[in-house]
Amino acid sequence: MKKIYTLLSALILINANAQLCTRYYDNVFSTVTNSTGIQYGSNVTWNNSGNINLLLDFYQPSNDVATKRPLIIFAHGGSFLAGTRTDPDQVALCNAFAKKGYATATIDYRTGFFPLDSARIVPALVRAVHDMKAAIRFFYKDAQTANLYKIDTNQIFIGGTSAGAITALHVAYLDNQCEMEPFMSTTIMNGLGGLNGNSGNPGYSSKVKGVINLCGALGRFWWMKAGDPPLCSMHGTADATVLYGRGKANPGFQTLYLDGSRMLFAGTQVNTVPHKFYTWYGAPHVPFVGSNASNIAYMDSTVNFVRDFLLPYVNCSNTPTLLPNTPSGNVTTYSYVPCVTTAIKENKNSISADLYPNPSNGYFSLQFNEYNTYKVEVLNLQGKTIYVNETTGDFLKLNVNASSGIYLLRITANNKDIKLMKILVE
Repeated sequence: MKKIYTLLSALILINANAQLCTRYYDNVFSTVTNSTGIQYGSNVTWNNSGNINLLLDFYQPSNDVATKRPLIIFAHGGSFLAGTRTDPDQVALCNAFAKKGYATATIDYRTGFFPLDSARIVPALVRAVHDMKAAIRFFYKDAQTANLYKIDTNQIFIGGTSAGAITALHVAYLDNQCEMEPFMSTTIMNGLGGLNGNSGNPGYSSKVKGVINLCGALGRFWWMKAGDPPLCSMHGTADATVLYGRGKANPGFQTLYLDGSRMLFAGTQVNTVPHKFYTWYGAPHVPFVGSNASNIAYMDSTVNFVRDFLLPYVNCSNTPTLLPNTPSGNVTTYSYVPCVTTAIKENKNSISADLYPNPSNGYFSLQFNEYNTYKVEVLNLQGKTIYVNETTGDFLKLNVNASSGIYLLRITANNKDIKLMKILVE
């Protein structure tokens, strides 16, 4: 009797927190409204030849009366050299999920680099990351101001195809600047804008609920850590552009090694990041792109698998119709040494932040783990305040105009000190 009671209690608890859904599972809307060419930010072009406006297209169910909707932001492929927000696969994905009740967006981001080598493709990736983060912040800003798009900012998902998937993965899982040091010097990274960039909407969050990886890869699998957003991956075993396991992306020219979806799946088994992974056996790169019957079938399976991945995160308990299959082959996760960052923690509410670089010439960046109101003070060793700054957001740049030496950094949130630490101005 006790076991029966426990089971019934569990079922009641599940039903109290999730429900069988029509919206988000079926195509409950027959038509979609598309708003095009919305500017979400701006930045310098890849070759510093001028400024470029960053645009997105926004899709929503026609005549939708919901006042808070989950959002999926998609980014196109194109090897960081080409592609646009109007690529057919991006339009198809946005329409497919808008018909199910999601708000969706497809973004342009800065493309281009030369020569075609690893030294130039890494800054191209960083620029794309900065632009996608600005797009995320755009919707946070709107939700807290005009609320034109009626987005539930607790349910923002990001994803993409090929280079767009690589971008989304790095937005979600590259959260310590020191992790980029094997690929890019701190000086170059800071010159581009650090982890968050300067593409628009500063002071707002860029946190996401989950990631959709369609034939993408991440610099290192171990950048994914327990507590990071859940991941949905789909990848073909015969992908020669972004490899299924680990290898050089775009092997037609010299680029860097990346961890493909198969390696990421192995890593998430170690790092306990929730990860739904579907393998297309024998399929090439992005097999859902195109208009023949095979491409359409792959697109259908893509929409269905991603739909089923999203359901629990939008409070639905529908039984998935396309379950994860068995990954192809075996991979061995490689050893690594985590990079060192300065952690700032307060035990009661687990507020934390990363400070970089330290030491510095006076320019520091603080990336907090949650959106809040923060006050930052720099004091000399005699206790005199020489610098004060505040932000309501999750990121702050500091310009400490002081002579070389050791100083104290004090961070306050919710009217409580959360850390007093040493910084070094060189």
